[in-house]
Amino acid sequence: MPLRPTAPLLTDAAARGVGVGAFNVVNLETAQALVSAAESSGLPLILQISQNCVAYHRGRLSPLAKAVALLAEESTATLALHLDHAQDADLTRAAVDLGFGSVMYDGAALPYAENVAVTRSVVEYAHGAGVLVEAELGEIGGKNGAHTPGVRTDPGEAAAFVRETGVGALAVAVGSSHAMTRREAALDNGLIRELRDAVPVPLVLHGSSGVADGGLREAIRSGIVKVNVSTHLNGVFTGTVRERLGADARMVDPRKYLGPAREAMAVESARLLRVIAGQEAVAA
Repeated sequence: MPLRPTAPLLTDAAARGVGVGAFNVVNLETAQALVSAAESSGLPLILQISQNCVAYHRGRLSPLAKAVALLAEESTATLALHLDHAQDADLTRAAVDLGFGSVMYDGAALPYAENVAVTRSVVEYAHGAGVLVEAELGEIGGKNGAHTPGVRTDPGEAAAFVRETGVGALAVAVGSSHAMTRREAALDNGLIRELRDAVPVPLVLHGSSGVADGGLREAIRSGIVKVNVSTHLNGVFTGTVRERLGADARMVDPRKYLGPAREAMAVESARLLRVIAGQEAVAA
């Protein structure tokens, strides 16, 4: 079915007290894996293309975005398409024009006033097309970003930022960090609850690869709605490639290692979707 807008998926999840998975696409194989996971689990999924991914594809957003849209069109799953961590405002506008359901403008490294001004301009453009904008609030007085270890989002500043920019979702710093390869982050669930009460839009957890299943479930109960995962699933994909190539030094056909990697990623993605939706039992 056609790609869905992101906003209703977040609104519905928040109303039901569950999370929505937002998993990153890197190439066609990973896109196929994620769509398969949404189909097999019967759960909605936000497919994400990051600015780093666009750079990997030689700076071109439209080929991969159009491929993902076609996969969604031919799928039975409920899928949305999101631009992740765009520090280039022009890229957010290009994504809006391509029919993305949401975009994230990441001005966390900017001084607060500049972050507000640029984010507000992105919101004005996106809202004209009915597209939700996610944003990120950086470290107060610093330029290290909201997901540097030790950084925490201030509820009062977060509420002011949402009010001044008009964003529809906010990524918050509560103890996770990007690119974690071990699931050992300890989230500040008390802070998540404070942010939930202070901020009138859905909260987004970045760096979720570093959070164990039980931690994700508790964060969602505390107020997280959108759960971003990339590194963990990439690790499953790449680990399978390593296993296949290591088992046969003469293997040259990419389909023989990319196919199993795609399947392994699909299985783990479906399992994570069930965890996020509260359907999978997790360890205490």
